[in-house]
Amino acid sequence: MSDAKFNSRPERLLEDPGTRAVATLYAQSYITAARTQGGSDWQSELHSFVDDVLGGWPGFADVLMSDSVGRDEKLGILDRVIAPRATEFFVNFLRVLVRHGRFSLLPVIREVVVRLTEIESGKQRVRVRSARPLSQTSREEIRSSLKGRFGFDPILEESVDADLLGGMVLQVGDTVFDSSLRSRLKSLRARLVEKAFNEIQSGRDRFSHPEGD
Repeated sequence: MSDAKFNSRPERLLEDPGTRAVATLYAQSYITAARTQGGSDWQSELHSFVDDVLGGWPGFADVLMSDSVGRDEKLGILDRVIAPRATEFFVNFLRVLVRHGRFSLLPVIREVVVRLTEIESGKQRVRVRSARPLSQTSREEIRSSLKGRFGFDPILEESVDADLLGGMVLQVGDTVFDSSLRSRLKSLRARLVEKAFNEIQSGRDRFSHPEGD
């Protein structure tokens, strides 16, 4: 098995249902425990460790995520390097991840923690793909429409996809709303093909059963 590598932007990993499910379990456990044991800095401590420690020292991250480094050795590194500089609560969380072979999921867990706390505060991320960059007017219209329909304050994650030709694609959770020109053309083409097929089939039926038989 190849060594796991640190990825501070785990969006692709979040697309995998299995990875997302496991990360969500750890994120929920972390949030629940943190609110009773972790003090007031439990969010900033998690962000700082992922961004500044793992992101700032990729060699150190690779050691903790490597399959060739044993569990006990990783726990020893945490005790020597991290424990003197972090809260006992946070170090215990890292130890749990190491013991269960889930340390490489830490960036994904952090992203899930962010999204869960956003949802709790009435916010939710929405992916928006458009054929060209959104204007401020379009952006506000999308936010207003989503809030009116779903009741949350949307956080738009925008990207440009010229292949859409026009319109846009919105993804809210696992639900996709596709109003792109490419999608409409594809739908139109499918209807035309179906219409042509029905006309051909109707002609065959008339040929097979001529009037007067």
